[in-house]
Amino acid sequence: MQLISGFFRFLRSGWHKPVAPALIAASLIVVAPRVSAQGLFSPAIRVNQDIVTWYELDQRLQFLTVLGIPGDSEKDVRQALIDDRLRKQAMSAAGIQVAPEDVQLGIDEFAARGQLSTEQFLQLLGESGVDPETVRDFVADQLSWRDYISSRFLSQARPTQDEINRALGQAGGGGLQVLLSEVIIPVTPQTLAQTELLAEEIAQLQGFDAFSAAAAQYSAASTRENGGRLDWLNISNLPPALQPVILGLQNGEITDPISLPNAVALFQLRGLREVATGAPRFSKIDYAIYYLPGGRISDTLATAARLKEEIDTCDDLYGIAKDQPREVLDRIDAAPSEIPRDVAVELAKLDRNEVSTTLTRNNGQTLMFLMLCNRTRDLGEDTSREDVANALTQQRLQAFADSLIEQLRADATIIEQ
Repeated sequence: MQLISGFFRFLRSGWHKPVAPALIAASLIVVAPRVSAQGLFSPAIRVNQDIVTWYELDQRLQFLTVLGIPGDSEKDVRQALIDDRLRKQAMSAAGIQVAPEDVQLGIDEFAARGQLSTEQFLQLLGESGVDPETVRDFVADQLSWRDYISSRFLSQARPTQDEINRALGQAGGGGLQVLLSEVIIPVTPQTLAQTELLAEEIAQLQGFDAFSAAAAQYSAASTRENGGRLDWLNISNLPPALQPVILGLQNGEITDPISLPNAVALFQLRGLREVATGAPRFSKIDYAIYYLPGGRISDTLATAARLKEEIDTCDDLYGIAKDQPREVLDRIDAAPSEIPRDVAVELAKLDRNEVSTTLTRNNGQTLMFLMLCNRTRDLGEDTSREDVANALTQQRLQAFADSLIEQLRADATIIEQ
C-alpha cells in the first residue's frame, strides 16, 4: 500500500487554503537504495553555486516512490531538485526562511489527519529508507516558497472589487469559468462498498492522464469517450454547494468523492479563467425528465439515442409520453439550490434543449432522459465573494510562481553529472 496524495495536497494547498484531509496507509513499499555509499555525497547536479548530491537525488526518488505518485523517474526528480535549488537561492537573497516550528506543525498536522503521530509517520517513511530530514527539508522548502511568493506578489494578485464583480457575472462584466474532467460511477446497493473504495482510489490519482484513464474505464457519463473532459463551464452553472469545492482546487487536484443519488462523482480541475463575456446567474432552471425502464442496458440506451434525434424541445416530450402513465414524464421549474445535486451537475453541462442520459433512478433500473428547457436569469449571488476572491488570488499567485521559476531557470548555470 502507499501514502496517498493528501500529503501533496497539503503542501500545495494554496496560499491561503485550509489543509486538505488525508489518510495514511498502514504500510509502505520498501525501496532499495539506488547507489552505493561510495560517492553518495558527491555532486550529481550543480545549480549556480549550489550542488545537489547523489544522496539527495536518491532520497527524493525513494520519497516519491513510497508516496506512490507519478514524477518519480530520475529525469523528473532531477528537474524538481534543480527547481528546489533555484527557489532556495531566490528565498535566501530575499531573507525568507520558514520557522522550524511551522515546519513541525505542518508535519504534525498531516500525520494527525492520517491518524498517526509524527513519530509514527516518520518511522513508516524511515522503514522505506527515507530520512526524516528529507521530509522536513521538503516541507520547509514548499512552505518557504509559498511564503515568498505571497510576500512578493500578493498585492498584485489580489482582485479588485470590480474584478470580483466581473467574475461573478455582475454589473455587465464577464465571469469566471472552470475547465473540469469528471468521473461518474453508478451505484447500486449491491455495489456501494466496492464503488466507494474505487472512488477513494481515483481521488488519490495524480496527473491528468491517470484521471482520464479512470474516466474512460469507470465513468457512466458520455464524457468517458473523451477521458472525462468537459468544455469550459461558467462557475455559476454549477450547483451552489459544488461551486466553493471547485474553486478550492488547484490545477490537477481532484475532489473527494461526492455522493449522488445512484452514483458517486469526482471532478478534476484542469483550468480556471476570467472571461469578458457575461456569466449570468439563474433564479430558476426549467428541465424535463422522461423515465425509460431498463436502466443503462443497450436497448434502453439505443431508445434514448433515437429519442434525441426525434425531438427538438422539451415540449416535444409531451407527445412522446402521450397515453403513458403520468409518472413517466416530469417537467420541473426549480431554484438551483432545490435541484438534486446529480441533476444539477448534468444540467450545468447542457445548453437549452440539450439532453443527458448519464443518470438513473430506481437502483439503476430506470434511465433518466434529462433535457434542459430554459434558465431564468438572476442577479443574485450564491457563490461568496470571498470564494471567488481566493480562487482568483490563488490562480494569479500560481502564475507568478510559474513565471518566476522559468526566469530563474533560464538565467541559471546548470551542470548535470
